Amino acid sequence: MAAMRVVIAQVQHETNTFSPVPTPWEAFGKDGPRIGREALEAVEGTRVPMAAFLDLARKERAEIVTPVAAWANPSGPVDGEAYDSICGLICDAVRAGCDAVFLDLHGAMVVEDRTDDGEGTLLERIRAIAPQTPIAVSLDLHANVTDRMVRDSTVIAGYKTYPHVDGYESGELAGSMLWRHLRGEIRPVMAWGNRPLLAHTLKQNTEEGPMRDFVEAARAAERSGMLAATAFGGFQLADIAEAGISAVVVADRDRAAAQAACDAILDAAWKRKEDFVYRGRPLEEALAEAKRLGDSSGGPVLLLDHADNCMSGATQDSMHVLEAALRLGLNGIAVGPVRDAEAVARMVEAGIGNRVTLPVGGKADMPAIGRKGESMQLSGVVRNITDGEYTVTGPQFTGTRCYMGRTAVLDTAQAQIVVTERNQEPWDRGVFESVGIRPEKQRYLLLKSRMYFRPVFLPIAKGSVLCDGVGVASSDWKQFSYRKIRRPIYPLDE
Repeated sequence: MAAMRVVIAQVQHETNTFSPVPTPWEAFGKDGPRIGREALEAVEGTRVPMAAFLDLARKERAEIVTPVAAWANPSGPVDGEAYDSICGLICDAVRAGCDAVFLDLHGAMVVEDRTDDGEGTLLERIRAIAPQTPIAVSLDLHANVTDRMVRDSTVIAGYKTYPHVDGYESGELAGSMLWRHLRGEIRPVMAWGNRPLLAHTLKQNTEEGPMRDFVEAARAAERSGMLAATAFGGFQLADIAEAGISAVVVADRDRAAAQAACDAILDAAWKRKEDFVYRGRPLEEALAEAKRLGDSSGGPVLLLDHADNCMSGATQDSMHVLEAALRLGLNGIAVGPVRDAEAVARMVEAGIGNRVTLPVGGKADMPAIGRKGESMQLSGVVRNITDGEYTVTGPQFTGTRCYMGRTAVLDTAQAQIVVTERNQEPWDRGVFESVGIRPEKQRYLLLKSRMYFRPVFLPIAKGSVLCDGVGVASSDWKQFSYRKIRRPIYPLDE
């Protein structure tokens, strides 16, 4: 019997429709997506869903085709031509003939001048080519699930952790179900639904609070016999009709049971809708608490500049939290990273060990929230310059190669600021260690992070403080003009 031919691909982007950061072809990797053999080599051995698909296919002795691995930091809508090119690579591979398709997707991709449902549109294109070919899909916990995604997939499974440490397991679950289906062991059916609730990302920590209960309801459905059940927190900074919480349940033949389980999962979240809302406090009050913690403990204390978190699509160059921290007398701060290619170029030109005075950050305007970029004039010594590359060693995206672009460290005496050419979430100690900074030795770590700091930086911290700064990842939704989202929806319409 001839080996099965399977297409395995990755297209990952979480789109913040309020973000001014562009998402061209080049954003999907070091210089663009990995194609063909390079796609396989880039993903192999990592802990992402596509790696699980590869491992499962090898166990089945399948012929593997990897048309593309495309992963970009969250940012503004994806360039239409880049999207067409990435989708074209996948569709061409399917058109050449295959027995199954395995897709590592995000679930919250919006495409400029094309579609508000990037994943659903891709699946629809594949279905037009291969109407009967089974398709397994892994989705991020923050997916805004749509009817098209469910209609044109055979099985769907999503992450159950945030911070996301189970990407591989999500791919393993989705892929295993499809292989069981291919062997005739099960006949999967899916049910899905949503509720009019925009859950704040800061309230989606799966280890506590309402999101823990939401995910536990999904786990309970799996324990009761469902093949897979996923509670999706959704991505609330995508101004699309389907934004918000949802759930998908996969059952063996019994659609009614799947729908009942799906409704029960969603009811668990809706009962706690008020607990999904983050309510902040003045920045100065938060920093005063951080100073007390730092003075008493010696640090490190985490200053979480969550409104400027690039993994929610922010510009990563807002200086408001740092400026306020310095004004209140905090020192011994390691900041990282701040995206400012112009400042990096100036420091590279000056060279290591030399003193510079220059504007840092604030180069990007944020028209969606009516803010102009505001740079901060700083003087200091250039302590290091690197190529900005490192490999993740922590529990999130383990083994993934990261590309910050050229990176320089500016030491102002009060703060050591890691400045990069490209956006980079501080999801691994490598953002500091790769430039010679030992994070555990600092009094404060100013991280432009919402949740990914937790597995890596929280274990070394003496405390953490949420700092409500300025950025297009703000949790103050009064700043944003939602035009497409379904209404009424909580808490926009309390």
